[in-house]
Amino acid sequence: ADQPDVHRCVGAYRDALAHLPGLDPIPDQWLHLTMQGLGFTHDVEERDVQAVVNAARPRLAALPPLHLTLYGVTISPEAVLIPAQPEDDVAAVRSSLRAAIAEVWPTVPEADGFRPHVSVAYSNANAPSEPVRQAAETVNAPPATVRIATADLIVIHRDRQMYEWETYAQIPIG
Repeated sequence: ADQPDVHRCVGAYRDALAHLPGLDPIPDQWLHLTMQGLGFTHDVEERDVQAVVNAARPRLAALPPLHLTLYGVTISPEAVLIPAQPEDDVAAVRSSLRAAIAEVWPTVPEADGFRPHVSVAYSNANAPSEPVRQAAETVNAPPATVRIATADLIVIHRDRQMYEWETYAQIPIG
């Protein structure tokens, strides 16, 4: 969805990091907040995917849409991230999705403990983090606010140094 406030915030960090080697910036159209994976497409039966979608619909309908703030930056070995707050609201959506998966499968992939975020850039090399931290600290972008009213189940790939996808199903939140 069009989220100009998010694009503005992420763009400020992308601009500050543009001169650094070893980073693949994420274009606006591929910005996302990952909640929960199911597995590789060749490992997951379509009937299971549809069953998860059906189990998730009433669970997500019972929750309010997300109203999140993106602010600050975290440097990890894999990416430059902007944390999403409040974490508890995102965790409620993720827990509902995990419960829907548990209705279909005996084991839910991807253990708990994730931190909600939007990635600014992915690392494509083994490089020191200090120059990235220094460049990110020059950014004086105000927080971005975002409303999320759907959870999209997507078929994802990373063939061109970034995650790209096609939407399989959209599940309303609220």
